[in-house]
Parts: sequence; C-alpha cells; structure tokens
Amino acid sequence: MYSCSTMASLLSQPPTFPLQHKANRSSLSRICTNPLSEQLYKTSSRIGKRHGNCSVTKAKMAIEGDVIEKQQSVTLNDKHDYGVVSVHHVGLLCENLERSLHFYQNILGLEINEARPHDKLPYRGAWLWVGSEMIHLMELPNPDPLTGRPQHGGRDRHTCIAIRDVSKLKAIFDENGIPYTLSKSGRPAIFARDPDANALEFTQVDN
Repeated sequence: MYSCSTMASLLSQPPTFPLQHKANRSSLSRICTNPLSEQLYKTSSRIGKRHGNCSVTKAKMAIEGDVIEKQQSVTLNDKHDYGVVSVHHVGLLCENLERSLHFYQNILGLEINEARPHDKLPYRGAWLWVGSEMIHLMELPNPDPLTGRPQHGGRDRHTCIAIRDVSKLKAIFDENGIPYTLSKSGRPAIFARDPDANALEFTQVDN
C-alpha cells in the first residue's frame, strides 16, 4: 500500500524518468510522496480514490545534485493544516546582553523592536528585527559548550538570515575582525558566530 505526504515526487510524461544531478526546471503534474516513485504515477489515481489525501497541483522544482527545491507550495491534507504562517522569532542565549547588542546592532545593523516588552520575563533580553521576523536575545546560562564547536557554522546548529550582498557583509566582518567562513558549495553565503558562539549564516538572495 502506498501513502502520501508533503514530500514531492518528480513525475512527468512518460510516467517515469531518472533524476539527474543537474536538471533543467521541470513541471510536475502530481505531488505525492513515495520512495517508490517509479510506480507512483501508475497508482496515484487509485491512491487518491482510496485515501483522498493526495495533493494534485503544478509545481516547479529546481534540482541541483540530490537537493529538490520547492518553488510552489503543496496543498496539505486538511487535518495537518493548522495555519503555519512563518518563523516568528529565533531565541539565542547570551552571557552579556550589552556585548551581544553591540554585535547585533553596531556590526550587523539590526534594530531593536521597542514594542516587545523587556520587563515581563525573569531575565534580561532584547528583541531585534530581522526583516519581518525577530531574534530574541536572552541573557541566560548556556548549557551548550562554547569551545570545540565546528569551525564552519554550516556544520553546527545555526540561524540563517537572507541578505542582498554577501560581499558587503564580508567587508564589514573584515573591518571589525569578525572570523567567518564561506559556503563550502560555492553559493553566495557567509558564516560567522556572535560573541556567544551562536552560529549565523547569511545567504544572498535576489528578491
């Protein structure tokens, strides 16, 4: 028996085709997850009638290696649709709030969201705007080790921020003596750590 999920299987006419490591953008006629994608096309209409939860939509996929990037959202089964909107904020621990604010405000140029209360919680903190989302700095003991972490932040838990110009941020890091690493895949992205070793990725986007 086959099952459907939100992961997309690549299908087109004829029913099956092999995934290439570098492929042009392809149009999909059906989105229905199954590891046995070669058989999925033949059985998708039967599954849809039996389970009633296969999403039928058109989507564009960009394939680079084995990474599939969804260009269009896939409709979920109603029972899983609880209204996800976006990431609201990311909470980061810091040892000294003023030191962290110097990094995030004076070096990264982020602004404090004054509308968020700073005196309602039993610890010091600050909310910083990142586009329409936020970073919540929390002055609390850090249970994670600050030493021995990977040199490249992409190999550690990290927060990713979309920016317009990686080269400009790289110059800012150079000017302020902030260590960084560049993306290992060659894409325009730069990784650094804040004063408390929280890993940050800055990836360049076009729009």
